[in-house]
Amino acid sequence: MLLQLKSISKAYGEKDAKTFRPVLEELNFEVKEGERVSIVGRSGSGKTTLLNLIGALDQPDSGEIFFGETNITTYTKTQLAEFRNQHLGFIFQLHHLMPQLTLWENVLLPVLPLGNVTSIQKEWAEHLINKVGIWEQRNQKPSEMSGGECQRTAVVRALINKPELVLADEPTGALDEENAAALTELLINLSKEENVALITVTHSAELAKKMERKVILKNGKLNK
Repeated sequence: MLLQLKSISKAYGEKDAKTFRPVLEELNFEVKEGERVSIVGRSGSGKTTLLNLIGALDQPDSGEIFFGETNITTYTKTQLAEFRNQHLGFIFQLHHLMPQLTLWENVLLPVLPLGNVTSIQKEWAEHLINKVGIWEQRNQKPSEMSGGECQRTAVVRALINKPELVLADEPTGALDEENAAALTELLINLSKEENVALITVTHSAELAKKMERKVILKNGKLNK
């Protein structure tokens, strides 16, 4: 099993205060290697909170998160940062590209903490950029590209360190119907070809139904 969440609970605010709000309660969730899963639910149901916990961007109040055989809830902040960079890729609704950098430079950003960019990493970046059809734009900055091109750049950036798991938070939310459909197919095809697991939080019924499995987050728990 690639990912296991065991009895995860998360709340916001002080327990006895009026502002206390439980979001996830004794939640369990598993994802296999290479599996594609969509998480759907009403606004405010905790989808992004759940994704942040899976992505080691936040810590649960209780419960354990295993990646392979490793319990990452025992990690320090430094260990979590290394874990994210080595094992996970992230795609957000807004591409979060650095405006002053070119497409090529944005793609290679996650590699920089590991030291100098190697020729193998450059070849892998070139392969991915070509695969998603934005090679001609490689020297352009985000302001010179379309929304679809920027989001495809974000997909390549998410894959540059060859992660085992990609987490996508509303990846098609800022795109028109045509670009959303194209990005959906791109994500699925790359997941299959590279054997990368994909968890996507989405309001898009089209994106959700194309995943292998759909789960619904309601009342702090996941349901089929």
